[in-house]
Amino acid sequence: MLAVCTAVTLLLSPAGPAGADDPGGNEPLPGYTNGTPPLAPLMVDGQPTRVVQGMYRHAAYYLEVPPKWNGELVLWAHGMQGDGKVLKAEAPVGGLRKQFIEEGYAWAASSFPTTGYNVGPAVTSSRDLAEYAATELLGHRPKRTYITGGSMGGHVVARSLEEYPGYYGGALSLCGQVADRRLYDYFLDANLAAQALSGVDAYPAGDDYQTDALPLIEKRLGLTDLKPGENPTTVAGRQYQEMFTELTGGPRPGADAALGIYVQAMLGSGLATSAGHQTQNLTTRYKPTTPVDINPIVERVAPDSWDERNSMELNDMPRVLGKPGVPVMSMHTIDDLLVPLSMQQTYTKRVAAHGQSDLLVNRGIRSAMHCDFSDAELSKAWKDLTSWVERREARGKKVARPAGDDILNRKRVAALTFGCRFTDPEAPATPTSESRKLFPACPKERTHGGG
Repeated sequence: MLAVCTAVTLLLSPAGPAGADDPGGNEPLPGYTNGTPPLAPLMVDGQPTRVVQGMYRHAAYYLEVPPKWNGELVLWAHGMQGDGKVLKAEAPVGGLRKQFIEEGYAWAASSFPTTGYNVGPAVTSSRDLAEYAATELLGHRPKRTYITGGSMGGHVVARSLEEYPGYYGGALSLCGQVADRRLYDYFLDANLAAQALSGVDAYPAGDDYQTDALPLIEKRLGLTDLKPGENPTTVAGRQYQEMFTELTGGPRPGADAALGIYVQAMLGSGLATSAGHQTQNLTTRYKPTTPVDINPIVERVAPDSWDERNSMELNDMPRVLGKPGVPVMSMHTIDDLLVPLSMQQTYTKRVAAHGQSDLLVNRGIRSAMHCDFSDAELSKAWKDLTSWVERREARGKKVARPAGDDILNRKRVAALTFGCRFTDPEAPATPTSESRKLFPACPKERTHGGG
């Protein structure tokens, strides 16, 4: 539960300064320090990789090149690190770093010049690092550059593809926050729905929210000390559980059970910080409407500025239109309620609206934790992405996409086997992967990569 609370706090943290004032600077911006630790080289066939790290345009970076470089580069965009003032570049997650190197790819990762949820500077910083690597660090320009990232890094990935069309050859998004301000709308929805069903008016949150309002909301909804796998103990709470499931992607395996992992953190952290953002719930239709239809009574909130909300500026939370232009492999844990499946559904609809559905593959993983992927799941997604990109280049743009999950098909998402196809049945047990026990076992023929 501590990890979820921390993650919610990080996602809701205010953004840092807008960006770099000296594009050639090799020092952090005022108030920031570089806390990136040394990165030891990996060994490949008895030879060490070449690791370079330093500062470029006020951001710390890593670059790692294998002994036998295949001429291609992978950019990694890290997730939310909080709103402290220490810059930290991060290596790719799980087994991806090792896989990139062993397959011959060089990779690079920027700390970004600022912290907080500040995607605009991260988009620019990633592109700047790619160019710096291409012109100064690698010896020659890569023949292809991929961009990858997780959580907030998924937002960086999605906007980067639109900000620099054609620059990246393909993208891997992991647990990506790819629906821009819709995520904060969701936090607002979750809190205002709880207030409407409990009869507690606490928006915007006052100083007594944590001590008075929140405990009363939880009591009336039967959510007090709710554990993973448990159901709320009141009628209003059970309706809220169904409503939460609808807000996060619709009925699906494990969704009800996941409520106990997230609800206290969501209600305890989300409301107090939503007010300062360009959030809105004017367009939300809350379901189910029985036994209580809250739509006529729920408090409605408009953004402070529709112009700012809809701006195409490269700001702290820039818009994502859904125009990737290149192949995107996106993997999401299906019952992550911090960055829920509904964000990926929103992005998928936007991509379809721009006629680019042939460029997006979604894969669901049966876990309730944010960014909980095994090395095998990551490996397969990466291999399938690169094979897809290479086949398109060799044979033309009409090659078949890799297999994926139809996350917009409500019936398929609700099926008991949803997420089985790409979930690793032998994922090692870790504290993060404990939530996988909330799911019934998948039929063997429908597990990881099958079918």
